[in-house]
Amino acid sequence: MRVFLSLLGTGLILARHDALVPSEYRGLLPTSTRVLGWLARFGLPAPAGNRGTKLARALEKLGPSYVKLGQFLATRGDILSEEFVSGLSSLKDKMEPFSQQEAEDILSTNFGPNWPEQICGFSEAIAAASIAQVHRAKTSDGDIIAVKLLRPGIEKRIQRDIETLALGAKLVEKWFPASKRLEPVRFVATVTRSLLLELDLRMEAAAASELAEISAQIEHVTIPDIHWDLTRERVLVMSWLGGIPLTDMDGLRKAKLDLSKLAELIPTSFLSFALDHGVFHADLHEGNMFALADGQLGLVDFGIIGRIGPEQRRYLAEILYGFLRRDYRRVAEVHFEAGYVPKTHLVDDFAQALRAVGEPVFGKTAKNVSMGQLLMQLFAVTARFDMHLRPELVLLQKTMVQVEGVARTLNPDHDLWGASAPIIERWIKRELGAEGQLNELADDLLDLRDAARALPTALSDITELVHTTKTHGFSLHEDSLQRLSQLSARANLWRDIGVLTGGIGLLLVAVKFVFFAS
Repeated sequence: MRVFLSLLGTGLILARHDALVPSEYRGLLPTSTRVLGWLARFGLPAPAGNRGTKLARALEKLGPSYVKLGQFLATRGDILSEEFVSGLSSLKDKMEPFSQQEAEDILSTNFGPNWPEQICGFSEAIAAASIAQVHRAKTSDGDIIAVKLLRPGIEKRIQRDIETLALGAKLVEKWFPASKRLEPVRFVATVTRSLLLELDLRMEAAAASELAEISAQIEHVTIPDIHWDLTRERVLVMSWLGGIPLTDMDGLRKAKLDLSKLAELIPTSFLSFALDHGVFHADLHEGNMFALADGQLGLVDFGIIGRIGPEQRRYLAEILYGFLRRDYRRVAEVHFEAGYVPKTHLVDDFAQALRAVGEPVFGKTAKNVSMGQLLMQLFAVTARFDMHLRPELVLLQKTMVQVEGVARTLNPDHDLWGASAPIIERWIKRELGAEGQLNELADDLLDLRDAARALPTALSDITELVHTTKTHGFSLHEDSLQRLSQLSARANLWRDIGVLTGGIGLLLVAVKFVFFAS
C-alpha cells in the first residue's frame, strides 16, 4: 500500500507542476482526465516557466530515477520541441547542489578531520546531478582533481524510486496486456541494477579505469585517471578534465571548434567501444562529454556502463551492416537467428516490413529525417511481428539514441549512417572474414578439449544408468526423464565430436596438400 500511494503521489506531483495534463493539450484529453488534473492543482498558484521547465522541476522533485528519464528525453530534439529540450537540459548538470557544509562533512567522515591536507583548496560545487555532485580541488602534490560526492540520503530515495517503478511496471503489464512484449518488469530490473551500482563510487572508479585502458586503443577519446588512494564508497577522485562541456554551445562556437568533426567522433567512438570491446559508456548525454583543446573528446560520469556479449555484438553488427547495404532480407534473417522475432512469422514478410521503414530514410541527413516518425514506424513493425524488448540490449539502444541526439545538436546535417559505416565494415571483415574463421576454429578446438575431459564422467554416468535400469526397471518419473535428457545430450555431444574431428582432419589434410603442392 505504501508503494501504491507513492505511485499515486508521482502522478499528483506531475499534475501539480502542470506536467501530466499540460494546458495546451487538455482539449484532446477525456473529461475525467482533465477533471483529475484540475483537482490536483486546485488552490495552487500556476507553476512558473515554460512546459519544459515545469516538467524538469517535477522530475527533479520525484527523484533520481525520474531525472534519468528526463536526461534521456533532453537529447531528443527531433521528437520534443525546443521548449522541452531547453527545459530538460537543466537536469544534466545544473541541479540544485547540497550544501558545502554537508560536502565537507562527507570528506571528514571518510578521511578524518585532517582531510584538507589530502584534498586541498576544496571548491564549491561546480556541477550537481541527481545522484552526486562534483567539486574542484588539488592533491597534496598540486595535481588538479575532480572530487565527486554522493548526495546525503540518496540510498533511501533510490530504494523508494525502485519500489515505485517496480509496482508501476507490474500494474502496466496487468492492466495493459499489449505492453508485455516490451517487458516493463524486466526493463525496470535492468534499470534497478544500474542505479544500485551508481551508489558505490568505487564501482564507477573501476568502470572508468576499464574504459581508460580501452580508450588508449581508440583515437581522440580521453578518460581521466582515477586517484585510487583517495577514492571511497561515497567519494570518487579523478584527474581534472579541462574542456568545454557539450551543453555550452556558445562556448563551443567561441572556441571555433570543428563541431562537424566532433559530431562524427561521438558515434564512431561509441561503436568502437561497443563492437570492438563489448563495453561502453551508457549515459552519453551532453553533460557527460567535453570538447578538449587538443580536439579530443573527454568523457566523465561512469556510473552506468553497458556490456554486450560476443553473440549479441555479431547480431548487432550484421543488422547494421545489412541496413547499410540495404540487404533487408539478411537483416530479417539475423533477427530470426537471434530469436528476436518468433519463428511463427515469415522471414520475407519481416524483410518487407524493414524495407518499408528503411528505404524512406536511407541516405538522408538527420536534418531531413524525422526520427520520431521512424521510431513510430519501427514500433509498429515490432508489434506486428511479436518482437519482445531485449532487456540485455536496453542500455545499448538507449545510448545509441542519446548519441544520435547529441550528434544532431552539434551538427543538424550529421549523417549517422555515413559516419558509422567504416566502423561496422571493419568489424564485419575482421570477425566474419578469414581472421574470424580462424578464431572460431580455435574456439571449437577448445570445446573439443573440454568434451574429451568430460568423457570419463559421461561413460560412468551411462554405466550407472544402465545398471539402475536393469536392477529397478524403467519408469518415467521425473528423475528418469532427467537422466534420459542427459543421455540424449551426451549422445549429441559425441555426434558433434565426431563431426568436428572429421572436419579438423579434413582441414589438416587440405593444409598438408597445399604445403606439399607448393
